[in-house]
Amino acid sequence: MVYRLIEVVTVFVHFGFVLYVVLGGFVAWKWRRTIAFHLVAVVWGAGSIAVGYDCPLTNLENWARRMAGIAELPSTGFISHYITGVFYPVSIEGLVQALAATVVVGSWVGYVLLGRHAKAEVKASSVS
Repeated sequence: MVYRLIEVVTVFVHFGFVLYVVLGGFVAWKWRRTIAFHLVAVVWGAGSIAVGYDCPLTNLENWARRMAGIAELPSTGFISHYITGVFYPVSIEGLVQALAATVVVGSWVGYVLLGRHAKAEVKASSVS
């Protein structure tokens, strides 16, 4: 029972992390100091897809599954098990990854533009 709970909580945390990778740049528009966390999350998330290194959340979920007597995730991991083929067809995986990368880059562009705008407002108010 405890191991199933750990598994379920890990799945929810993992989904949250994936959402943060895609949308966290927009969070930084409001809380600017979070951009460093988002950069780390994006590097980790993109790296785990591009390089294929182990994700600690996947390892934790697999451990909890083993302890609960449930089969581990497939070797292709969390995204291929819970997201690809569930939320979008496998045939457009590359397109979805490109769209996610575009959203991340767009959020960073917005972050920079908002920062410049805020600095210009501060500078203008100090002049008057």
